[in-house]
Amino acid sequence: MAWTYQEKRRAFIRWIHLSGLAPVQNKRVLEIGCGFGDNLLQFLSLGFQPENLVGNELLEESASNARRLLPAGVQILVGDASMLKLEEKFFDIVFQSTVFTSILDESFQQKLADRMWSMVKPGGGVLWYDFTYNNPKNPDVRGIPIRQIQKLFPEAKINTWKLTLAPPISIKTTKIHPSLYSCFNRMTFLRTHVLAWVQKK
Repeated sequence: MAWTYQEKRRAFIRWIHLSGLAPVQNKRVLEIGCGFGDNLLQFLSLGFQPENLVGNELLEESASNARRLLPAGVQILVGDASMLKLEEKFFDIVFQSTVFTSILDESFQQKLADRMWSMVKPGGGVLWYDFTYNNPKNPDVRGIPIRQIQKLFPEAKINTWKLTLAPPISIKTTKIHPSLYSCFNRMTFLRTHVLAWVQKK
């Protein structure tokens, strides 16, 4: 949805400046669970360079779509993210978007978090975008509150921003008028996702 995309983009711009990452042209990014590559496209639009972007995707079909969508300089790796053979302390940013809420095994959550953390260079961090509440209509996902992020990355300094109007409310209100998204989204208790900068000190 356009409103959600624009809100997330503004939050990314704010995160870049507040975290002192600018200029971003030389920053290395790894995305865990890159899907079709939409988030990597957004990084490109914000000034990150193709040769500094790596996407990891478990499903070959999705990875193939990402390769078609993204510039040739972006590397796409297929396989289990916890088993990636990549250099330690190499990336400025390791990004995940709605991956951890699909992992119901807490021991595997911790295994993946540890692997992500190992690939972050000092001063860099994990960029996290995921929802914090359970979805009663979908037992295959489970919300991750901020305290759980801290548990997964106990050595980190964490800054968070609440984002994204609850989808059921968003769908109903924007059908009436698109501008209602902004009106309802001003009420932070109606936001279901968190953007977190999990920084390695």
